[in-house]
Amino acid sequence: MKIKICGITNPADALLCESIGADAIGFIFYAGSKRHIMPDEAAAITNKLNSFTTKVGVFVDENPVLINQIVKEVGLNMVQLHGGETPEEISMISVPVIKAFRVTDNFDFNILTHYKNSFLLLDSYDKEELGGTGKTFNWQMIPEQLKSKIILAGGINSDNIDYVFHKIKPQAIDVSSSLEDYPGKKNKEKVIQFFNKIKSLRSTYADNDEFKLTS
Repeated sequence: MKIKICGITNPADALLCESIGADAIGFIFYAGSKRHIMPDEAAAITNKLNSFTTKVGVFVDENPVLINQIVKEVGLNMVQLHGGETPEEISMISVPVIKAFRVTDNFDFNILTHYKNSFLLLDSYDKEELGGTGKTFNWQMIPEQLKSKIILAGGINSDNIDYVFHKIKPQAIDVSSSLEDYPGKKNKEKVIQFFNKIKSLRSTYADNDEFKLTS
């Protein structure tokens, strides 16, 4: 299970998350976000990161031409889309795409079948915010056959990561607000605690697998 930390706005937070085990770092280029960052500011951060760390740019209903421009300017490896982007628009983007969907109680999971050219992210619905709400949705709604194929977002924290790790087993998780002091500023202790919990879960899982193989 890969881990993406989103809403990064400063070098210290980016380097902390990278050093402690984040696989991907997310920058939000949507002006309506509390965690908005300008491309030149993000580029100054990506220049400090390891080349093996995935840099993700988050956009909402942005022109694909501008997205591709920012991809080059910042040095992004992927983009994440949180608006009403179509598969046709996604095909115009120069790097791999994560398409986010906000899950309501009556969400139609069949819509995901139209986005075969994207990684799929499931997030919580909020009428005021497009992401980073700190709220979970009803994870039991996720079809069993989709669980291992999705990126899960929305309210993931140290208290529920055990459930995510063992019951959902997504391809990746996307975490932001639960690790913050305030929007755009991560809390070092929360970040360390979260990744220590991840490491403990991975160690336990590895030990159990080894037991099964040798028993």
